[in-house]
Amino acid sequence: MPVETLNTITRNEFLAIVLFYALAWFVARFSRRMAGRVARMRRLHPYARPQRLDTLEELIASLISLVAFVAATIASLAQFVSADTLVWGIGLFSAAFGLSARPIISDFMAGISFLFEDTFAVGEKVEVVGIEGVIEQVNVRTTWIRGRLGEQYVVPNGEIRIVRNFSRGQFSNASVRVRIPSEHLEEAITVLETAAEEAFQALPALLEPWRVIAEETTLGETAELLVLAKAEYGHGAEVRPRLMAFIQRKLAAAGVPLKG
Repeated sequence: MPVETLNTITRNEFLAIVLFYALAWFVARFSRRMAGRVARMRRLHPYARPQRLDTLEELIASLISLVAFVAATIASLAQFVSADTLVWGIGLFSAAFGLSARPIISDFMAGISFLFEDTFAVGEKVEVVGIEGVIEQVNVRTTWIRGRLGEQYVVPNGEIRIVRNFSRGQFSNASVRVRIPSEHLEEAITVLETAAEEAFQALPALLEPWRVIAEETTLGETAELLVLAKAEYGHGAEVRPRLMAFIQRKLAAAGVPLKG
């Protein structure tokens, strides 16, 4: 009889454990859908960008999965020990785990903090811990980045201290250096300052008329001017050739030669 009772208890406990983890798996399976609804609740994030919503969805989904399996583990342990013993054991385990797995805890805490900080989002180009690439996925422990050559980096969240976010820049530099004979300096300055407004109208990607400055403090046979131009973010490289052609055309029309 005692053996049969023991077998019955063991079988029931086993079925309960299977049920707990099955429920945890079910919750984890649909965590993305639940997270999507939470992340897109307008009253919580009325002005959130689509990239920010995708990031929140990734973080919330991974957090739901983590909580579900932790809860299943605790419920399974409760089948064998009393509540007081379980609470004591969890506290002791947490202290030991906290000392031995400090980096992992740091990763999770940093990941949870991303829920409240809009540091970066999925799809944005960033540089973290010396790695430059596009954010592909963010969860409560790691951030996945696709590098410039197509390689994939998995960065623990606890290591992310400084973030350089290229996707949130206000402008791109499209400045051009112009070297001319010194005897044409005054004429070149007049031509460039006069053409600034015309270039601003002709090149839509420019954010404002350029400014003409000189970084060199010495004057010799040649003079170097710096045409400071700001383009829409991410368009500096494509605007600069057009800007160079525009400047060359204006100087040539005014009879101002360029020096190599």
